Amino acid sequence: MVDWYLGTVGFSYKDWDGVFYPPRMPARQYLAHYSQIFNSVELDSTFYGTPPPDRVRQWSMTVPPGFKFCVKTPRQITHDMRLFDALGPMTMFLETISLLGDALGTILIQLPPSLTDADIDTVNTFISGLPTDWRYAVEFRHPSWFTPQTAELLAAHQVCWVSTEYDNVPKQVVPTTDFLYVRWLGKHGQFERKNQERIDVTPQLQWWIDQFEPHLDHFETIYGFFNNDFSGHSPRTCNRFKEMIGLEAIYPEIPQQGRLF
Repeated sequence: MVDWYLGTVGFSYKDWDGVFYPPRMPARQYLAHYSQIFNSVELDSTFYGTPPPDRVRQWSMTVPPGFKFCVKTPRQITHDMRLFDALGPMTMFLETISLLGDALGTILIQLPPSLTDADIDTVNTFISGLPTDWRYAVEFRHPSWFTPQTAELLAAHQVCWVSTEYDNVPKQVVPTTDFLYVRWLGKHGQFERKNQERIDVTPQLQWWIDQFEPHLDHFETIYGFFNNDFSGHSPRTCNRFKEMIGLEAIYPEIPQQGRLF
């Protein structure tokens, strides 16, 4: 039986006010509200830098037991240093983010599109030096990585190969460890507003469900996150997916404005 941890990429969006969050809800209350609807979130904010320890502790104290944060590795490590000689900064990041305790799910390592398999030795050195206390998932953005050799490399270190719905990235499910990490991203910036689904992505979701089916006995856990750019409003799409796989979907109760006349 697979444990599903499903949610959205980030949780703090102004366009969700009055749609997912009650009107004029203070931003400091967003996470508590969000964690009553979904059991996981991908923290995109960590890509821009390691958060202060007090903020990490506050995150962990805000969510209910069983909730999982999946955190994106800072771009300093993945994009600026390109993983080269980056284990020192990565260790510092992990020390801070580990303050999440049991709420820490997976560390996402998103590689830049310009990083090719010519850097396989650098990638191997980096992931082989990672502390084994946590789970890691790597997302490749250059087509040169999509080979059996990459799967062998990740499997050797029990690191997940991220499955991604994104422009110019092959869609695939390749088991390399006992869990899977999926990102439904879509084309960046294709929707001006993020307050409702703009397109019906049901066929795409069904395609992914069909790809998961042969591997469900292999995976103990599947993490999956929806970006607003995938359909226009990621909370609704996440709930749509939950319904499609037979999980209970929870919809926020948004107070309706009284009639003016």
